[in-house]
Amino acid sequence: MAKVMITGANGNIGVVLTEHLKKNHDLTLVDVDFSNLSDSLLEGTTYLNLDLVKRENWDGLLFDIEYVIHLAGDPSPEADFYDTLLDLNYKVPHNLFESAIRSDVKRIIFASSVHAIMGYPKNVQVKTSDYPKPADPYGVSKVYMEALASYHAFTSNQEAIGIRIGGFDSTIEPGITDLDGLSMHLSKRDMCHLIDCCLAAKLDEPFLLVNGVSNNRFPRMDISQAHFDIGYTPQDDAFTMLQDGVLDFKKEDAVEMDPAE
Repeated sequence: MAKVMITGANGNIGVVLTEHLKKNHDLTLVDVDFSNLSDSLLEGTTYLNLDLVKRENWDGLLFDIEYVIHLAGDPSPEADFYDTLLDLNYKVPHNLFESAIRSDVKRIIFASSVHAIMGYPKNVQVKTSDYPKPADPYGVSKVYMEALASYHAFTSNQEAIGIRIGGFDSTIEPGITDLDGLSMHLSKRDMCHLIDCCLAAKLDEPFLLVNGVSNNRFPRMDISQAHFDIGYTPQDDAFTMLQDGVLDFKKEDAVEMDPAE
């Protein structure tokens, strides 16, 4: 049973991962507020109400923690740099890695985003080896974190895996979901499986970046590398989940995607 900390544990992904991981791991949950979570979800975990922007709150926080799943941050593409991004998406990751390299954390698994590559045309399938091309300041903050993780991995040997998360548990409805949304979908089941893979993986180098989308017929990001490197084998396909509804889309809304690109 590994000792795992989840930051941003009260968010959409954090809640799903808490339910999934608490059965087999010793969880420490960190967020600014847990008042809206049920007692049954928190039962059997350690949960801490902390503002991770404050450096003093990191003192001793990672003691005896083996793995950190870092989800904390502002996830909005409309986020403003000075209002939230500077504190939540720049200072908090800095505090995390500075604290981790002074502790015995084996690995940091952190949430990057498809927004790190949203500047590419919709018909281009993006690999992790392709140059980052963010389309908004939020995406820029995720590229920053990828670079920060790489820096600490190769200067301090702090292991880290970044996941460029697509559209997590996005709504799939005929006439509402467009084809680009389907291509970016990441189901709850596949997200949990991907985290399991990240926790168990044996890394050849201390830093790895993987794409996180389901096994969609036309995935926005290439997932073959995640399969070969860490054994990621997603089960869900957003196009199949939509079933015949995808045929109702207007021709001008369709996006032709070549999975070989």
